[in-house]
Amino acid sequence: MKTTPFTDIHIALGAKMHEFAGYNMPIEYPTGIINEHLTVRGGVGVFDVSHMGEFWVKGERAIEFLQKITSNNVAALSAGKVQYSCFPNGQGGIVDDFLCYCFDNQKYMLVVNAGNIAKDWDWCNRNNTEGVVLKNSSDTIAQLAVQGAKATELLQTLTDVNLYEIEYYNFKIGRFADVDDVIISNTGYTGAGGFELYFSPENARKIWDALFAAGEKFDLKPIGLGARDTLRLEAGFCLYGNDIDDSHSPIEAGLGWITKFVDNKNFIDRPLLEKQKNEGTTRRLVKFVLAERGIPRYGYEIFNENCEKIGEVTSGMMLPKTKQGIGMGYVLSDYIKIGTKIFISIRDKKIPAEIVKSFM
Repeated sequence: MKTTPFTDIHIALGAKMHEFAGYNMPIEYPTGIINEHLTVRGGVGVFDVSHMGEFWVKGERAIEFLQKITSNNVAALSAGKVQYSCFPNGQGGIVDDFLCYCFDNQKYMLVVNAGNIAKDWDWCNRNNTEGVVLKNSSDTIAQLAVQGAKATELLQTLTDVNLYEIEYYNFKIGRFADVDDVIISNTGYTGAGGFELYFSPENARKIWDALFAAGEKFDLKPIGLGARDTLRLEAGFCLYGNDIDDSHSPIEAGLGWITKFVDNKNFIDRPLLEKQKNEGTTRRLVKFVLAERGIPRYGYEIFNENCEKIGEVTSGMMLPKTKQGIGMGYVLSDYIKIGTKIFISIRDKKIPAEIVKSFM
C-alpha cells in the first residue's frame, strides 16, 4: 500500500488503518467516528487527504481543452477561483468529479478523487487533442483539510494571509506555518467550513506540528475517513462510486448546476445532457430521512406505498446527534418531490421515509 507523509503519525496516534484507494489511511481514531463527526461540526478537526490526485493543465489552449472535457464553464474562472465540475464519460455517465483551480488562463490544477487517479489521467491524455501540457503531480503534493466552526480562527494564527478575505471557492498562495508557497483554499467536503492546504511533502511534518501546537487551545483533533464520509453525507455532498459513477449522468445526480450549456462550450456528452435537462430523466438522486429507527445502506431497495420497487439507496447513515437515519438514492422521477413518502427495505422490513431538500 502507498503511504502519505502522515501515515506514521496516524499509526502512532492509534488510528484504525485500512486500505483506501491503494493508500494506508486512517479510518478512525480511538475516540470513534461519532466523536470525530461532532468535533468538526462544533470545533475543528484536521483530515489527511494527501491521497487525492492533482493534475496540472498548462498551455495556450488550456481553456479549450477544459471546456471540452469538463461539464462546468471554465471560462467563467479567473485567477484565484475554484470550480466544482465533472468529466462526462461520452456515454451519459461521469468519469469523476473534481475541483478545478485557476492560476491564470493558461495554468490550472485539477484535484481528483484518489481512487480515480489512473482512470482520470488516462482520460485526460486520451482526450488531449489541443496539445496542452499535462502533468500528474499526485505523488508530489500533500494535502490537509482543516475543517470546522473554529477552523478559520485557528488557521489565521499561522499565516499573514487574511483568511477572512478569501471567499468560498477561492484560494491564495502564501506563507503558512513558516512554509512558503502553500495553497490555502476555502473549500472542503464537510459542510462545516474551513480550508484545504496544499504543500510539498517535505514540509508535511512541520505543518502538522505547527497546526497541533496552535490548535491546542482550540481542541484540534485528527479526523479519519469514516467521519469524512458521515460529514459529507450530512452536508448532502455526492461520493464518487456511490452516488455518482459511470452509469449515472450529472443531470440524474442533481448536478445540473455544474453542467453549463453556454455558447462556445461543446463539451463531451453535451447533446445528451442538454436533452436530459430539457426533457427530464427517468430517475433522479434524492435525499431522504427515515421516519423510524434504522440505518439505510448502499444497495438497499426503495419502494413506493404499493410495494413496487422504485430505486436503490446509494449512501446512508445515522445522524450522530438525532440518531435519525438519512440517506441518498436514485428513484423514479415520479417520486422526487419534497415530502414524498417512500419506503426503505431494511432487513426485510419496509421502513417509511420522506424525501427532503437537505439534512442541515
